[in-house]
Amino acid sequence: MAITSTILMVRPAAFGFNAETAANNFFQSNPNIGKEELQQKALNEFDNMVATLRKHGVTIVVIQDTETPAKPDAIFPNNWLSTSPNGTVTVYPMFAPNRRIEKREDIVQQLSKDFMVINLQDWSEYEVEGRFLEGTGSMIVDHENAMIYAAISERTNLSVLEKFAATNNYQAVVFLATDKDGHPIYHTNVMMALGEEFCVLCEEAIEEEWELIAVRQLLESTNHAIIPITREQMCSFAGNMLEVKNDKEEHLLVMSQSAFDSLRKEQKNMLEAYATLLPIPVPTIEQVEGGSVRCMMAEIFLQKK
Repeated sequence: MAITSTILMVRPAAFGFNAETAANNFFQSNPNIGKEELQQKALNEFDNMVATLRKHGVTIVVIQDTETPAKPDAIFPNNWLSTSPNGTVTVYPMFAPNRRIEKREDIVQQLSKDFMVINLQDWSEYEVEGRFLEGTGSMIVDHENAMIYAAISERTNLSVLEKFAATNNYQAVVFLATDKDGHPIYHTNVMMALGEEFCVLCEEAIEEEWELIAVRQLLESTNHAIIPITREQMCSFAGNMLEVKNDKEEHLLVMSQSAFDSLRKEQKNMLEAYATLLPIPVPTIEQVEGGSVRCMMAEIFLQKK
């Protein structure tokens, strides 16, 4: 599993409740506060997260969101953009029409200016067919072992996933994951977090036993210790974590404060064997947009120029 020390984050200009994504993101809830107050709360949480990561030696590339058109989910760039250690930048097909405007040519150009970009893949054409694959929200990518773990949902189309995997010489490991009410989990990265030597996994969410066995076996065969979490912990975003490195090559496990608070002592102890736990509070972002710290970080695996 490749671990990065450089993260791209987008500072929001119009954060707010997105009704288009709420159609299949059951982690969202509409707040009873005004737009300006909501935006300010999200900004405070964002700025604090950037400051905390930088204080711990992680390199953060901050891109300012453009004010128009308004993009309530711009704070989650990992859904439309990803990079690979082989120098590829990928742009993805997005489910919500008002999220497709998050894709910015200037951000891709900025990456090409600052880093070695060998190849650009744009899969956006599948949007017109109603088929989507939302980046590292949809896919948990193990670059080192050329494997992709993905829970199939409206936002993670099986045929696009298989084409993506084949094009990039990855093996796709697919399964169905549901919440306690039987709804498909909208993004794989809320129920699974893959580190270098461990995997946080909501095993309860994978109802088909043979699918769970297959996932477990593949994780174990690639030397990942499985740390199970419950569906309840998943709802506190305990599956939405990201392992990063700092400038001293120390490993940090970034998670939200709510995720950290939901973990039992033995789970924390298991995780601390692999990385220093770094909880960051993002309660407004989690409640309103149903995404957490992992969704806010697009990993940069490209070599710096």
